Amino acid sequence: MKVLLVGSGGREHAIASALREGGSVGEIFAAPGNAGIGRIADVVPISAASVIELADFAERVDVGLTVVGPELPLTLGIVDEFQKRRLPIFGPTRLATEIEASKIFSKELCRRLGIATARASFCATRAEAERALSELGYPAVLKADGLAAGKGVMAVASREEAGTALDLFFDEKVFGNAADRILVEEFLEGEEASFLALCDGKTALALPTAKDYKKVFEGDRGPNTGGMGAHSPAGVLGGEQAAAVLKEIVYPVLSTLAAEKRAFCGVLYVGLMLTSDGMKVLEFNARFGDPETEAILPRLDSDLAPVLAACASGDLAGRELAWKPEACVAVVLASAGYPGSYQTGFPIEGLEEAESMPGVNLFHAGTALREGKIVTSGGRVLVVSGRGANLSEASERAYAAADRIQFEGKTFRRDIGSRFSAH
Repeated sequence: MKVLLVGSGGREHAIASALREGGSVGEIFAAPGNAGIGRIADVVPISAASVIELADFAERVDVGLTVVGPELPLTLGIVDEFQKRRLPIFGPTRLATEIEASKIFSKELCRRLGIATARASFCATRAEAERALSELGYPAVLKADGLAAGKGVMAVASREEAGTALDLFFDEKVFGNAADRILVEEFLEGEEASFLALCDGKTALALPTAKDYKKVFEGDRGPNTGGMGAHSPAGVLGGEQAAAVLKEIVYPVLSTLAAEKRAFCGVLYVGLMLTSDGMKVLEFNARFGDPETEAILPRLDSDLAPVLAACASGDLAGRELAWKPEACVAVVLASAGYPGSYQTGFPIEGLEEAESMPGVNLFHAGTALREGKIVTSGGRVLVVSGRGANLSEASERAYAAADRIQFEGKTFRRDIGSRFSAH
């Protein structure tokens, strides 16, 4: 089978690696791919946002399955276009993707289904947001309604901090149209966990749990990023709780979306906060998480492609995936200045040495090949994943490999999974 993989980050490199190792895929095309993906797939110079061009390519080369990594092409209707042409594709339609594309939509969905979530007000103006904050109190969380690359969320502890944040949302328009409306939300305390399930519109297959680290600095300090690391298992979500997520959240959501002509095929990502009052939903995503994917898929011990194809054809029931009895810790190596401004184009050294270490997978996120050298080309540059018998061993391997890799301005957190090393 020929597979077209849409995207260019560490998540897509991890998916490409899993597809290649599964055995049933003959040729992988990656659009647009990156320097690492280019080593195991044919890189195609088509932007992930070029929906029509991607569909034309899939038709021309007779692709048997297209797998969509990032959220942007999903919101642009890539699945709708492929389905119109009867091209098999793994991912949700534009209407189903609204569960991620609009936080207000997903919040209202939770309310309708009685799914526990933070209290929130929907605000279209600064004055409305200020009124909501005065009623809710501090600390509070401000969220852009639309997609903001994982960065449109700001926690505020005081009126002064809220004023600065509202400047960014409404006056400086840092998040653009994504913040035409915002949520003023209750601040939840507890442990975060990520729950992902493969879906075919009616059936769900849970993946191993994971925990993502969004803050840029150690100790969960600083601004939000797209993710600075993750580990699987999450360490905070037991088997009974995971079963409850599937039964009480995932299946009711699938059933409701299907009834509303938004049948969800793809990866349904549930971001959870485990509070003293129980589990509450923080967010939904409509695709594989990043960097959770780089911590989950290295644990896979069976062929991924047939299961993704089954999701695309609505035939997931009865399918299973096997997993290695290992833990995995994924550490993001970023450019200095990320998630703000940063420089790129710096040569990367030590990749081969790091990759040859036992239990290590290296996934390229923001890299490019220039004059025969692999150089930095993004904020998140590489994801170093270490596998081991437990999180402690996995962490040791990941950080040992991370230390072998060098590029100017390299920055990363050294505490990914440290609190759970005994698990």
